[in-house]
Amino acid sequence: MKLIHTADLHLDSKMESNLDPEQAQLRRQELLERFSELVEYAVENEVQAILIAGDLFDKTRIRKNVKTRVLDEIRLHPDLDFLYLKGNHDNNDLLQDVDLSELKNLKMFEGEKWTSYTYEEVVITGRELTAANARTLTMNLVLDGANCNIVMLHGQESEYEGKDRTEVIPLNELKGKYIDYLALGHIHSYKKEKLDDRGEYCYSGCLEGRGFDECGEKGFVLLNVNDGKVKSEFIPFAKRHLHEVEIRVSEEDDMPSILDRLQEIIRDIPEEDLVKVVFTGETEVEFDIDTVRVQRILDRKFFFAKIYDRTRNRVHYEDFINDKSLKGEFVRLMETEEIDEAQKGKIVEIGVKALMGEEIEW
Repeated sequence: MKLIHTADLHLDSKMESNLDPEQAQLRRQELLERFSELVEYAVENEVQAILIAGDLFDKTRIRKNVKTRVLDEIRLHPDLDFLYLKGNHDNNDLLQDVDLSELKNLKMFEGEKWTSYTYEEVVITGRELTAANARTLTMNLVLDGANCNIVMLHGQESEYEGKDRTEVIPLNELKGKYIDYLALGHIHSYKKEKLDDRGEYCYSGCLEGRGFDECGEKGFVLLNVNDGKVKSEFIPFAKRHLHEVEIRVSEEDDMPSILDRLQEIIRDIPEEDLVKVVFTGETEVEFDIDTVRVQRILDRKFFFAKIYDRTRNRVHYEDFINDKSLKGEFVRLMETEEIDEAQKGKIVEIGVKALMGEEIEW
C-alpha cells in the first residue's frame, strides 16, 4: 500500500513580509492549489491515505474560501483518507459547523489519548502534543511489534531531558517502541534519520517555501509498505523555490566584474523563483555597490528578488597620512579610536562621503 506523509502546508499564510499585496495573494493561492495537486497526485498514484503531520493551516482563523477548498477536496475523494494531526498553528476552526458524518475519510487525533487507525497490516497512531501531556507522551504509547507501526507527531526533535518539554519530541524515549516510521511535522526542511534498529524518523518539510529561511527543495514523502516494511522516498513538489546567493567582493572589484559574477551565479535559477542576493567582503571606502542597478536586473528576471549589502569598507589609513584636507584629518582621527574595525570602517565611509558632499544612505 502507498501513503503520503506531508506537513507544514501553512495554508492561508499572509506572505506579506517580502511580497507586495498582489504577489502575496498569488502565493497564497498557489499554496492552496498545491494542496489540491497533492490530492490529485495521491489519486493518480493509488495512494490510500495522506498523513498530515500538523500545521495544515497558518493562523487561528481560517478564511471561508480556504476552509471550503480543503473540505471540498476531502468530500470529493471519499476513497482517499486524510489523517490530520493538528500542529501548533492549527485549531478547531476547520470543523466548526461541519457535519462530520459527511467526512468519514477525515481521521483526527484529538483528545488526551493516543489514537490509532488500521489499514490491513499497517497501524497509524498519533497524538497531539500539548503542555498537559508532554511529560507522559511516550509513557502511554503501546504498540504491537507484530504490526507495521507508523506514528505521527508534531514538534521539535530533541534528545531534550530538561523540565520544559512542550513541543519537544523526546526521540530517546521513542526508541524500542516498535516504530517502523515516525512521521513528523514542525521542521520545514526534509530530514530522515535512524530512530533505532527497527525504524526511522522523518520530517517531510513543507510543500512550498514561504520565506528565505526556507530555501532549498520542498515536497512530501511517499511511503510504500510491503510485507510490513516501509520504504520512504522524498518527492520534490514545490512550484517555486527560494534561493539565497552570496557574492563576495574585494577591493579589486568594480561594478562590471560584480555584475558578471552575478549573472554567472543566477544563470540557472528558474525565472519563477524567489532570490535573495547578499553581498559580502571588503570594498574601498569610496566605492558603493550599485544596488539599484542590481535590483533592476533581478526584478526583470525573477518573480521576486531582494538585496542585502553586507560588505564593509576597508580603510587604508596610510593613504591619508599626508592628506591635509578635512577628510585626511577625519580619517587620521578615526584611526586612533578603539572601536570595532567594521564599525570604524562604516563611520569613516559616512564621514568621508559627507565631507565630499555625497548623498548618504542610512
